[in-house]
Amino acid sequence: MGGRSGAVLLTPEVLREIVPAARPRLPGADAVLPYLRRMDEGRSYSNFGPLLTEFEARLADRFEAGTHIVTCVNATQVLTLALQALHLPAGSFVIMPSYTFVATAHAVIAAGLKPWFVDVDVDDWMLRPDTVRDCLAANRGLVSAVIPVAAFGAMPDLEGWKALRKETGVAVILDGAAAFDQATQADIPVVVSLHATKVLGIGEGGFLATRDADLAARVRQLTTFGFRGSRVAQVVATNAKLSEYAGAVGLAGLDSWDADRLQYLRTSRLMRAAMTYVPQVRFQAGWGLDWVTSVCSVRLPDGYADRVEQGLAQADIATRRWWDQGCHTNAAFADCRCDALPATERLGRSVIGLPFAIDMDESQISRISTALATALADL
Repeated sequence: MGGRSGAVLLTPEVLREIVPAARPRLPGADAVLPYLRRMDEGRSYSNFGPLLTEFEARLADRFEAGTHIVTCVNATQVLTLALQALHLPAGSFVIMPSYTFVATAHAVIAAGLKPWFVDVDVDDWMLRPDTVRDCLAANRGLVSAVIPVAAFGAMPDLEGWKALRKETGVAVILDGAAAFDQATQADIPVVVSLHATKVLGIGEGGFLATRDADLAARVRQLTTFGFRGSRVAQVVATNAKLSEYAGAVGLAGLDSWDADRLQYLRTSRLMRAAMTYVPQVRFQAGWGLDWVTSVCSVRLPDGYADRVEQGLAQADIATRRWWDQGCHTNAAFADCRCDALPATERLGRSVIGLPFAIDMDESQISRISTALATALADL
């Protein structure tokens, strides 16, 4: 029979699977089931039932004595409500890095405040207290708070931020969305995400950790219709509680945390080892050695992010610009105050998120390192 059949030859190249940028893993059904059975037996499904109460208590155990935990539907909402609970002057500025996820800026605006985008340190990608001091020198009365961000889970200089708070009286809240592993101190109130993409994920959720009992109580009140010891709405609030279902997943996640952390460390170190032959790729200090997180953001030579992403895409390897070019480049924040941002702009052109997952296998890691070496071959 003449003519072409139209059949596709299934070569190894055709069969090659795409390496995804992220592949979250939450506790499996068998791990969650005992907690769901407890929930069914108690017939309590929300409104701070026993599972969520236990989950919060176990989270508090990760911090120093006297820490209060307030869970919420997501970390963005926690940050919004924490800012509201501080009773900051309406319309005042909150200094924050532009180099962060847009949720940080959304929370500031939702709280009735104004983001002021300032630059980060080009080496650790985080806001520095001295940068804020410079801003406050000429604008002290306009600024009510500062939000440093734990870059992809790396912990900033907490002592430096405590010193700035004591020196200036400006409120400080740490956006530690990705910092579950390192978040163990709460003198500076810290907001942690429990999103599915985080190392301790429950699907959606977040929590505030603070040693300020009054702040914790006010945030709790804002998550539950303004109720505080009665069913009378004492303040304008919302409904942002976590359910018992979320508590069940969280408890199962904490049960396996020690083992999961070890697996994150193993996979991170395999990534580091594979990049030995690609010295142009720079990891965050301590990533996969001293601390773990759910993403692998690396810095490439200045201006090479686009080129490397294209090279990896051709090899069916997905990447992600988790923070893209910075908040200031988003249309939603076009009217926000913004300083010169040379470091942010450099990072935006050189930082990419490589594929990473707790159970990534060595063959995938080898594909990533090989594709990176090819894309950077002329350097």
